[in-house]
Amino acid sequence: MRALKIAATGMAAQQLRVETISNNLANMSTTGYNARRAEFADLHYQQATKPGTINATDGTVLPTGVQLGLGVRPTSVSVQLAQGSLAQTGGDLDVAIDGAGYLEVTLPSGQSAYTRDGGLKRTGEGLIVTSDGFAVAPEVTIPADARSISINSAGEVYAYFVDTTEGQLLGQFSLVDFNNPKGLEALGSNLFVETEASGTPLVSTPGEDGLGTLRQGYLESSSVDAVREITELIEAQRGYEMNAKVISAADQMMSATAQVR
Repeated sequence: MRALKIAATGMAAQQLRVETISNNLANMSTTGYNARRAEFADLHYQQATKPGTINATDGTVLPTGVQLGLGVRPTSVSVQLAQGSLAQTGGDLDVAIDGAGYLEVTLPSGQSAYTRDGGLKRTGEGLIVTSDGFAVAPEVTIPADARSISINSAGEVYAYFVDTTEGQLLGQFSLVDFNNPKGLEALGSNLFVETEASGTPLVSTPGEDGLGTLRQGYLESSSVDAVREITELIEAQRGYEMNAKVISAADQMMSATAQVR
C-alpha cells in the first residue's frame, strides 16, 4: 500500500512548512529579518511502464506509460530577500541599510560575520559594536568627550565636540555583498557567515557598486508579511489534514482486505 508512505511524506512536508512559517511569524518584529520559504520536489518515480515502450500486441509506441510517484521531499528553506520598511528611531547609533549589502562584524574567534541589524551600541571604551558586543569592521571608536556623532549615507562617522563646530572624521563603515546572498549560513542573532555557495564577500563603500546607503536614526523592520504567512499557514494545515485523510483511507482499505474470507 504505497499510499501510506506517500501520504506520510506529504504530512512531513507540510509539517516543515508550518515550522518555517512559525519561525517567520516569531521574527515579525526582528530587525532586518527576511522571511524564509520551504521548497519541495517530488520523489523519484517507479517506472511500471516507461513512456515510449513498444506495445507488444500491435507494435505501437505507448505515449505516456505508467509512472508511479513515491511522494515529496524538501529541497531547501531559502531566504526571500526583500527590503524591510525603515522605522525612525532617532538613535545616533541606529543605522539602516537602504538597499543591498550587509555590515561586517568580527566574532570573538576572529571570523567575519555579516548582518543587516544596524542597532549598534558602544562599549565603555567607545568602540562601536552590535547588540551582542561584536565589533563592527572596520572598527570605529568614539571619544569619551564627543558631544554627538553623525553617520552620513556613505558610512562616514563624524564626532562633534563642545569647543568645535566642525566634525572630526573617526572612520568609515563599509558594506559587503555576495554573488548569492541566499547561500549565506545563518548563525542566529541576525548574523550570517560566508559559505562556498554564497561566494566571496564583495566589500565596497555604501552607495557604490550596487550597494545601498546608510540611514542614521533608522532601523530596518522585518520583511515578514503577516497576512501572507497566515494564509500559507491555513494552506499548510489543510494540506496536512488531507494527507492524514489519505492515510486513514488507506488504513480502511487494508482493513477491508484483511476481513475478506
